[in-house]
Amino acid sequence: MKYKFDTDIAKSSILLIYTGGTIGMKMDSADQTLKPFDFSQILEEVPELGKFAYRIDSCTFESVIDSADIEPKSWQKMVELIEDKYDLYDGFVILHGTDTMAYSASALSFMIENLTKPIIFTGSQLPVGTARTDGKENLISSVEIAAAKDSAGHARVPEVCIYFGNSLMRGNRSQKVNSENFRAFRSENYPYLAEAGINIRYNDGSILKPSDWDRKPSFHTALDTRVSILKIHPGITPQVVRNILCGPETRAVILETYGAGNAPSRQWFLDLVKEGIAMGKIILNVTQCLAGSVNMDLYATGKKLEEAGVLSGYDSTTEGALAKLFYLMGTSEDNRFVTSELGRNLRGEITK
Repeated sequence: MKYKFDTDIAKSSILLIYTGGTIGMKMDSADQTLKPFDFSQILEEVPELGKFAYRIDSCTFESVIDSADIEPKSWQKMVELIEDKYDLYDGFVILHGTDTMAYSASALSFMIENLTKPIIFTGSQLPVGTARTDGKENLISSVEIAAAKDSAGHARVPEVCIYFGNSLMRGNRSQKVNSENFRAFRSENYPYLAEAGINIRYNDGSILKPSDWDRKPSFHTALDTRVSILKIHPGITPQVVRNILCGPETRAVILETYGAGNAPSRQWFLDLVKEGIAMGKIILNVTQCLAGSVNMDLYATGKKLEEAGVLSGYDSTTEGALAKLFYLMGTSEDNRFVTSELGRNLRGEITK
């Protein structure tokens, strides 16, 4: 891997990692197009960062990535970079495109175990060089949160988070809900970890803390991506369901169901679910609703899915469920292990 660094090793504090996205774009006066700017000059674009008392270093992916082109190998690069620099910094801020930010934040939350330092994803809806940009506030507050310590000198928020639109959210609980508003992300099933106004108000009771602050984190880069997503909808056909549930290249399927975990009660649908499970497929039930939880004991249609062997995703987001499956399946080829771990709250991704 090759990265571009601008580093002053005389002090230690925050590492900015620019992967791509709108926040790092600047209008080229020659051809009037948006192009990534040199992040070694970040203080020229956001001089307010210079008012902080800690050092801010920057690192840019050699080839910046459009958010729509983010892939698991991008997450592996981020994790490898953080592992390499973990002991040198108090926190990390990852600048990332908004479209897949929730997927990336969810992925890193599982790929780094026993995290003791903040990893804050942020970005913007408008480039940082434009007059009305939301990028400056998002970046400045993310840096301040990443550097925040408690009275014992520990990180205030040792989690993988998303900061956007004045709110700090657990990464694997967040979803992009608006393509135009500055408050583009929401965390419907879990409280905000912090909210920024005149002061930054931390919700300390909702923040995960490591059991051992001195234990070095474990970094996991093995991912098994043989997961498909089937969104239930009126008029869905047997052919579509069969192709996804019983596909030869699929090890697991996320079933996006109605409401509290309901799906069609037609026999052909249930038969295909049973066929997929008989083939060894892991089927995880996640609600299409932004808020609420799967409860397959509530209605008869959900109960039939449970009886067929479908697993509950509880109140996880689709992004969180996908990342959790990638991580667990990359850890073990034993589906029994994967299914048992899916029911556990590993990184604060579900409420049980």
